Amino acid sequence: MRLAPTLGVILTLLGALYVFGQSNTQSQQSQLNSFSGPVVSPKVDKAATARDNYVGDAACGSCHREKFDTFHQTAHYLTSRLPEKHSILGKFTPDVNTPKTSNPELSFRMDEKKDGFFQTAVQGMPPYITERTERFGFVIGSGGKGQTYLFWKDDRLFQLPVSYWTELGWVNSPGYRDGVANFDRPIIPRCLECHATYFESVPPPPNRYSKTGFVVGINCEKCHGPGREHAQREGPKLPGPPDSAILNPAKFSRERQTDLCAWCHAGHGVSLAPAFSYLPGETLNKYIELPQPDPSAEIDVHGSQIELLAKSRCFQSSAMTCLTCHDVHASQHDLSAFSRRCLGCHKPETAMFPKMDHDVASNCIDCHMPKQETNLIVFDLNGRKARPQVRSHWIKVYPATTQSK
Repeated sequence: MRLAPTLGVILTLLGALYVFGQSNTQSQQSQLNSFSGPVVSPKVDKAATARDNYVGDAACGSCHREKFDTFHQTAHYLTSRLPEKHSILGKFTPDVNTPKTSNPELSFRMDEKKDGFFQTAVQGMPPYITERTERFGFVIGSGGKGQTYLFWKDDRLFQLPVSYWTELGWVNSPGYRDGVANFDRPIIPRCLECHATYFESVPPPPNRYSKTGFVVGINCEKCHGPGREHAQREGPKLPGPPDSAILNPAKFSRERQTDLCAWCHAGHGVSLAPAFSYLPGETLNKYIELPQPDPSAEIDVHGSQIELLAKSRCFQSSAMTCLTCHDVHASQHDLSAFSRRCLGCHKPETAMFPKMDHDVASNCIDCHMPKQETNLIVFDLNGRKARPQVRSHWIKVYPATTQSK
């Protein structure tokens, strides 16, 4: 069955890529131990990429070692990788590498070979069996919740029909019908824009890319801008002008900080300029139109963190930004640390602490920003629907039934 790249399909795919892009400790450390520079395509055509001012993370690590080391363990950095034994969480051993479907005449097989990793759809009943095999081209998602995978067909990118979810193992990719082998979902630039530092798009069709013009993962220059001039000025430690020729999002205005995060955390939007042309510090709505939801509309918990945060009284009554709570240079999983940020404003025994009889807790987050199921990412597995949970960024008082710890 062929799925046309409608907005619904695009949102489902973009959603799957984001939700899967959470940190996984084992795969993080394996990737970090093997790191020897930015993971880029083996050859980059200078004229085709026009990215001469980008130098890669290795140049940053020579001076910013501590941030370099911690950032390379984050979900942002690990959100896309090349397929390797330690970057793919799914197992290839015979006991778990043949996921079944609701169709008794369709199964899949995951194979690890000397020349790569492969996904095969096995259709039919013996002796009338047909197979289609595609090589893993990219791993999308660091694995806290799961991963999905892309493959090359000539110079076009598509999503493989089987993904990996940490709670279930190998599963049909989100939005795919159970019991159908679908290799036809195209990967458009807007998806890659949020799950890679750079891909050189060469349409038509929209999922056609240079196979030698990409940088996987989210690296330093995605948020700090091109670093060549900065490295040249600061590397030798020579006296120079106060301007260090690098962008520091912490010094952006509140609006530009929000724009930078909204680039990938405010939904798919409508592209107004080529993918990867936005630069941090610029006005995002010149590049992507993000329609404002109707005030009464229900906003899905996934992929709309900015819209949900904007509905929060905390955001409306303060100058807070995403950086108020998030340190993008490190993995953050300690809810008590986030809660201390809350107590920075909501001090006990003050008017900002809403319930005078409320104990000061070490976990404000699970009650006031609970995890909730998304309706944008749905697995159809063995006749039942399964949905990942994503933490809401609408900070408020929730009924107890909505909390999921």
